[in-house]
Formats: sequence, C-alpha cells, structure tokens
Amino acid sequence: MSILLPQQFFNLAPSVGKSYYENLDGILNGSVTVNNASAFPVNLVIYRVNAPTVTYVIPGLNSLTITVNALQVAALLSTAAGAVFGTIEIATSDF
Repeated sequence: MSILLPQQFFNLAPSVGKSYYENLDGILNGSVTVNNASAFPVNLVIYRVNAPTVTYVIPGLNSLTITVNALQVAALLSTAAGAVFGTIEIATSDF
C-alpha cells in the first residue's frame, strides 16, 4: 500500500534542522521531494535501517527527488549561509 503524505512547507532560520518524517520501524520504502525556493542551500538528511546517514545538498532555487529503501527519518537542515524556505513531500510504500 502506498501513502502520499500532505505537502509540507518549511521555513528554517540559519543553522536550524527539523524532521519532516519519522517511522522508527523503518519498514517502508520512501520517496522524498524537496523544492528549495530560497537563494541559499538546504541539506536533506536521510536515515535508513542498517545504513549510513546520507546528506544531500540542494542548492538555492532547485529541487531534488530521491527514493530510498527502509526509510526511518527525513529531515532538513539549513546552512549558516542563510534562511531557507520551500516545500517537502514524502510518499511511502510497503512494496
């Protein structure tokens, strides 16, 4: 079964992080789309079951979509460069 979570808006001050999805069971696969509408980069931090933490840098005025297995946490972290804003959307699947 697939679930598309509601689109969430983010507005983070410099050097601030926030989690937008948490499933500590980590049994679902997930797709994460981040649209960075600000001029500064934002970091997408992905935690998975039995895998290293991965960080993706999304430059200003860009977007990124990734698909991962066994998604536990999807979080955003702004850099010291400046405040960031945009949207994040997460879809999960147990396939």
